[in-house]
Amino acid sequence: MKILLLGANGQIGWELQRSLSPLGEIKACTGKEADLEDPNVLKLIIQNYQPEIIVNAAAYTAVDKAESEPEKAYSINTEAVSIMANEIKELDGLLIYYSTDYIFDGIKTTPYTEKDQPNPQSVYGKTKHQGEVIIKASGCNHIIFRTSWVYALRGTNFVKTMIKLGKEREELKVVNDQIGVPTSAELIADITALSLYKITQQENQPQKMVGTYHLTPMGETSWYSFAQFVFTEAEKHGEKLKVTPKKIIPITTSEYQITTNQKMAKRPANSRLDTKKILEKLGIHLPAWQAHVKQLIKDLCNS
Repeated sequence: MKILLLGANGQIGWELQRSLSPLGEIKACTGKEADLEDPNVLKLIIQNYQPEIIVNAAAYTAVDKAESEPEKAYSINTEAVSIMANEIKELDGLLIYYSTDYIFDGIKTTPYTEKDQPNPQSVYGKTKHQGEVIIKASGCNHIIFRTSWVYALRGTNFVKTMIKLGKEREELKVVNDQIGVPTSAELIADITALSLYKITQQENQPQKMVGTYHLTPMGETSWYSFAQFVFTEAEKHGEKLKVTPKKIIPITTSEYQITTNQKMAKRPANSRLDTKKILEKLGIHLPAWQAHVKQLIKDLCNS
């Protein structure tokens, strides 16, 4: 099986290089090797390699910056995805696409299901949703994984930022009115590989297994409670922090915007994604969100 991995140097892409390697031959391209803003380069890579599966871990993810760079976000998150979808359809292959909780407006009071109507409120969310729409309209075989609050040992993310700030400041103010589920890039990569294995092993109508799936661990938390958990775990591993869990102050999103004086993209207050479908259709059980966070903090503190 030939797999083309795009965005190999990102948080999810880095983990995918490991998780996908047992499944077949992988051509892993970084952003420099496969510039998604250059459609000719992207087409050439796909046509030359002739992959059976494209795994697109590349995306424009600078949520706030996208508000002032909508063309660039659209080019990477939508136009490049259109090329992938059309090319893989010609090859009768499979496209894996990672989407986001930002495609929803966040006003629902229960977790969003795959059948709920998207209503993105930010440029980032709109471009990721448009990517989904284009994939489905192309008629290519696809899996769309919607996920949220991604973190990893590699790159910049909430966990690493909290520990860094905890060493520098006496107290921290963290938003408490956004609810979601922290999701490890390692988990996303492992579930991707497991899903591909299950699909490719299906002799009868593997198309029944393709579609859109919500992929987050079990449970939920706020950014404030998430930060408290991070500091509690870091203390257990002997990390010397100025900020203790008791010195984290919960604030609202609007208070945070006033405090930082930043122009921010609108974020969904409710980012919870219902994950029943991935269990029912693919037979995949998901762990509690705390499990991977604990391991990451242990790795960070012992590195």
